Amino acid sequence: MSKYGRQVTGAVVVTILMAGLSWSAPQEIKTLGIGDTAPDFSLPGVDGRRYRLADFDRAETLVIVFTCNHCPTAQAYEERIKKLAADYRNKGVVLVAISPNDPKAVRLDELGYSDMGDSFEDMKIRAKDMEYNFPYLYDGQDQKVSMSYGPVCTPHVFVFDRQRKLRYEGGIDDAEKPGLVKSQDARNAIEALLKGRKVPAERTRTIGCSIKWSDKRESAAQSLENWARESVALEMIDAKGVRELVKNDSGKLRVVNVWASWSGPSVEQLAEFVTANRDVPQTGI
Repeated sequence: MSKYGRQVTGAVVVTILMAGLSWSAPQEIKTLGIGDTAPDFSLPGVDGRRYRLADFDRAETLVIVFTCNHCPTAQAYEERIKKLAADYRNKGVVLVAISPNDPKAVRLDELGYSDMGDSFEDMKIRAKDMEYNFPYLYDGQDQKVSMSYGPVCTPHVFVFDRQRKLRYEGGIDDAEKPGLVKSQDARNAIEALLKGRKVPAERTRTIGCSIKWSDKRESAAQSLENWARESVALEMIDAKGVRELVKNDSGKLRVVNVWASWSGPSVEQLAEFVTANRDVPQTGI
């Protein structure tokens, strides 16, 4: 991918560059089958506690949602996940969220739709800012728990019965945009279990961002190397050109940085602009 970019010597900088990227092949991770037992875990939560599967023994139904900070689809489902947790809290249902992503495996441009990365520290901020009403656990260090459950994207829901047998896995519902939802799949599964009935649809399609397994670290590192090798055009600009840049008829956000090569702070800040530019999605600026 490439974007228009211009650097003006000693005066104005408009940097909008994106590089061609390579992808690593995903690991072969097997998703739990219906009837399988929930694998045990011991993971840190954003609230400072460490959680094990046994901590939720009193729950009649256990809902585990694999989600994350940076994914725009996961963000689109945040309020629905919170509503599920709130609606069933007094009905014997516990909802737990787990972030499966290795933060070092997330490419910089994949953060272009988020104000937060997938580090444990960023998870704490996200949970506080969005007022999460459920435990939010981190599995990005070794991802062993996530591998044992086998989520394929974020978000991915697993619903377990009283005996911790899997009775439903798939999406929260069938559409990322709330106004297009026709089937409340996770909610339907929970309702069925609470009434002692068979879950109507035990597996459904998941939609969202791929899991950032650690084997994608190489891709993330390679993307930075590709960007570092990109050429930058240096062009002279006059007052008229500056006015055209500021006018911005592109219909998109444009960042103009006025700097000087003799200014120490300007030179230091330029690196931050380079990072911010790489963080911009193709359709952004």
